[in-house]
Amino acid sequence: MSAVAKLALAVAAVAMVGPLLFKGASHSWASEPWHRADRSSAGLAPDPQSTPEAVVQVYAAPTFGWRGIFAVHAWIAVKDANAARYDRWDVMGWGGGRVVRQNYDGPDHRWFGREPTVLADIRGDRAAALIPQIRAAVAAYPWPETYRTFPGPNSNTFVAFVSRRVPDLGLDLPPTAIGKDFRPLSDPIGRAPSGGGLQVSLLGLAGLIVAPTEGIEVNLLGLGIGLDIAQPALRLPGIGRVGASGGADRPRQ
Repeated sequence: MSAVAKLALAVAAVAMVGPLLFKGASHSWASEPWHRADRSSAGLAPDPQSTPEAVVQVYAAPTFGWRGIFAVHAWIAVKDANAARYDRWDVMGWGGGRVVRQNYDGPDHRWFGREPTVLADIRGDRAAALIPQIRAAVAAYPWPETYRTFPGPNSNTFVAFVSRRVPDLGLDLPPTAIGKDFRPLSDPIGRAPSGGGLQVSLLGLAGLIVAPTEGIEVNLLGLGIGLDIAQPALRLPGIGRVGASGGADRPRQ
């Protein structure tokens, strides 16, 4: 192997592993069992009693325990116009049976002690138009009884599937959404998780995204690293999107 190739591999390894080491050093490790972890509202979802308009929100929160260094858990919440409550959909691998769960928790509740981030927040007529499409995509999810933490299908595979079916969400799932890149061997090429551009992926283990929303992102063993060109930012394993516009994973509206 040439010196240039060795240097390139070393740089790639540092780019992939470095952010994880940084995140691990500052990670807040779980200090209590999962069944005692805080699952209260984070105050991010509009109150249905004072918000008659339709609402669509997508959330992500670090997973419980050490996995929170690497990955987030994503879910979708919607409220029809004048509805008294939200509908929320997650995919979860415990409990047996169907892994697509409806209304497991409140729309913006903490994920076993971890604060959620809003990835998309759409309201009014635009949200009202998207909600039937979201419900149809949830019903069409092709792995309703299959869950694999890695490389998928998992909770992030589910949200990515809905996003591909409803591209007007404009959803940008962060590189920490491990499982978003899962594609079956029978369908290795298609739209990126945002619903636009192009993705090539081998079971989410190795692949490439080139899309207006995600920019350019390389996936290796579930870890994503890339560059957002339209809104300049780095996309880093364990950290997410980091750019001049502010912190990681800004919401789409």
